[in-house]
Amino acid sequence: MSIISYSYVPDQGWTGKGFCVSADKAPENVSLTVSARDGSVSQVKINSLSFMDGQAKIETEDFDYRSRWTLSVDGALYTRKDMTAESCEGVDAFDIKKDGNVIYRLYTPKVQGPRPLILFLHGGGNGGDDLITHIAADYGCTQFPQKYPDFYIMAPQAPERDMKEFLKNFGKADFAHSDQTGPYGWYREYLAEICGLIRRMISEGKVDGRRVYVTGMSMGGAGTLRALSVGAGLFAAAVPICPSMTPETFNILKGLTKAKLWIATAYVDHTIYRHKYIVDGIMALKDAGNRNAHLTLYSPEELAKYGIATEEDLSLKDRFWKNHWSWVPTYHDEHGIMSWMTEQTLDI
Repeated sequence: MSIISYSYVPDQGWTGKGFCVSADKAPENVSLTVSARDGSVSQVKINSLSFMDGQAKIETEDFDYRSRWTLSVDGALYTRKDMTAESCEGVDAFDIKKDGNVIYRLYTPKVQGPRPLILFLHGGGNGGDDLITHIAADYGCTQFPQKYPDFYIMAPQAPERDMKEFLKNFGKADFAHSDQTGPYGWYREYLAEICGLIRRMISEGKVDGRRVYVTGMSMGGAGTLRALSVGAGLFAAAVPICPSMTPETFNILKGLTKAKLWIATAYVDHTIYRHKYIVDGIMALKDAGNRNAHLTLYSPEELAKYGIATEEDLSLKDRFWKNHWSWVPTYHDEHGIMSWMTEQTLDI
């Protein structure tokens, strides 16, 4: 039995659009059910169904691919774990790599000679070892090859812990990045290995050592700050987006007196306390004389331009959660943030 899902990554993140299922005959009854985060269940419209050479092609309306969904084909039920392959637009531009403990996707430009490199660090809940969720879950990384075709794009996948533990501990001020199952997320040793890979690519003449950049969102925003600490002297500039603020990352931020960085986040999002520490950290850098420390707090109107938190009658909790998607305007180059990053050079 072969079951392939088809998807793409628009602004709202990983979006399913159909399936291809091997079968002996044309299916008679096909349905797709999606369970939303709030517990509601809905049916996704089947736009078309065709059968040829033992393959049933099912085209659906767009649906949240990361939600809990169930495909029913003549009574047989399939979920994401049953997929034999996942085809997502843009993902095939990235080769699968493994070096030491680091697993990652790498886009390689066709342009010859030492090229710039962007290191992309995904957000929480997208770790593991499937080498697709980390770049398909949210808008951004899969679009980078079109936006920066002459850059290397390196997208490692961080170790993940049990999601029940992740959600239970979410919002705590002190993330230890280690538990009974071992280290997870963007912990320092893992980032050190990643920085080592980049330094090797520089020594091999593949990467321009004056133009290495790092960006990420949420947990990956915190990872971006941590990478600036671990990989001191490696990065020309950084864009941490809605970075998780802990005592560690706050202290790292305050110490980046020579770094070029631009933090972007919403006017308020699902962890309200982070704004005080981000603002305090940036102000501390400016007081220390860092004129390359920038901060953007997106207004409700700016977020609405990208369809973020525009639904009527949103609860305050849901509005704050939606506001977290500040990587969408950032990776669309709102305020020229990404253009600024990719124009910076490192003084070597």
